[in-house]
Amino acid sequence: MQRFNEFFLNYQTPLARFVTSRHSCSKLFIGGLCYDTNEPILKQAFEQHGETIEVKVICDHKSGKSKGYGFVKFTSETAASKALKEMDGQLLDGRNIRISYAHKG
Repeated sequence: MQRFNEFFLNYQTPLARFVTSRHSCSKLFIGGLCYDTNEPILKQAFEQHGETIEVKVICDHKSGKSKGYGFVKFTSETAASKALKEMDGQLLDGRNIRISYAHKG
């Protein structure tokens, strides 16, 4: 276990850098959205941090109303990381949004 911990604490090894870099991605989960926030508003808020590929506000399939969360996908992991750091906890349409990396599954 000691050697395992030393490996992950030493980010200078190529394998450790690869393993830790895989935790980041270019797609972000955006929670706490105002129910009036639509995709153009979300896109405008996030495109200042980098080029976006896809912006999606998740809506109820029957009512068509927002469920209060969405996703933003960037062209690069760098842009996504910058947006996460600068936008997490910020106000958007009167609500403090929560941002994290989107997880598959």
